[in-house]
Parts: sequence; C-alpha cells; structure tokens
Amino acid sequence: MPRFSEEQKKISLLLLHEPKTAEELNKQLNIPYNKLVEELKGLMKLNVVSKEGFPTKYRLKENIASEVLRRKRIAEQDNNAMRIRAYIEMQAIEQDLLEKNLNNLADAMKKDSNFMVYSLEKAKIVKQEEYYISYLEVNLSVKDFTSLVKFMFFYAPTSIEVIKPEKISFLAQDFQDGLVDMADMINKYSAYITKLLNKEELEKFHEKLYR
Repeated sequence: MPRFSEEQKKISLLLLHEPKTAEELNKQLNIPYNKLVEELKGLMKLNVVSKEGFPTKYRLKENIASEVLRRKRIAEQDNNAMRIRAYIEMQAIEQDLLEKNLNNLADAMKKDSNFMVYSLEKAKIVKQEEYYISYLEVNLSVKDFTSLVKFMFFYAPTSIEVIKPEKISFLAQDFQDGLVDMADMINKYSAYITKLLNKEELEKFHEKLYR
C-alpha cells in the first residue's frame, strides 16, 4: 500500500470536496510552489489525483474521495486515543484453509469492541514451497493499553506502526491491567512451549530467544 507524505495528505483533504488549481492550493497551504507541484505529480503517479480543464485543476479521484469520507465518518464516532497500522502474516498447507483462517481473523477484529477498524485488506494468497502464504493489513484504533496488549498477543502482528498520536498517556490502572494480562499470557505461552519441547530443544529455543 502507498505511503503518503504529510504534504500529500494536506493536499488530498483540500481536494476532498472540489477540484482546485495549483495556485489555489498554494494560497491555502504553507508549501513552496515547486514542492507543491512535485507532490501533485506524486499523487497523480499513485493514481489518487487527476487533472482537468483550463486553467488546470486537480481533482481527487472519486473512489479515493469516497474512502476518505468513509474513514472520516468512522473517526467522528471514534473515541479511542491510538491509531495503528499492522500486518498479520498467516500460512497454511491448504489454500482453502488459509482463506478460511484469514476471514475468521478479519471477522474477529471487526467484532472486537476493543478496536475501531478503519480498513482491513487481504493480500493475494501465494504459494511458497509447501505452504500457502498471505497477510492482512489492518488500520484500526485501540481503546487503551490493555486492548493493545490483547491485540499483540491474540492477533500476533508481524509488524506494527503507530499512526497517531505522537505522545500518549495511560491511566495507572489501565497500565497495570495490561501488564497483568501480558504476564499471564507470557507465562501460559512459556508453559505450553515447555510441554512441547524436550530439554535440548528448550535450551536451543532459549538460546535463540535471548541471544
């Protein structure tokens, strides 16, 4: 998925309701004109913006505008403090099984009251050696620190990015609850691993884990 610069985000918001010329955008944004033109070219290359008429006006493409408005409506109902983007990789020995697991995980996230899902996309399933592999890209907000801990353990993202805010504070009780949940999950996972591995395998596992 493309990543937009802060300037491109500002330009897109101004184009949300009506097309504008580069000069009009320049008057409304604190962006040097040459930089503005480069950012517009970048948006056109990403197939987000088109240009039309004379004088030339730039328009946000209809599907992009619809998606921005959809997310804006979600944001108006969202009281959660933290927005994140995460990638969750999955694999299975059968394509149908992987498809089912991806759908189940996506449905679980959408129904989870701890999150507000802004977007959730499934990557194309590909085969690598004997496994079928895919991933989910999810953009969501989390209610509190405890919810973030649950997301990390129950959904096991392979990578995660904090979209906003730049700074955040948690209530002591929320932080305490999250740490208690984290300790409980780690201990259960450790006990489960210990049962599965013999002594030699366990030593190798710990060596890799703490190296």
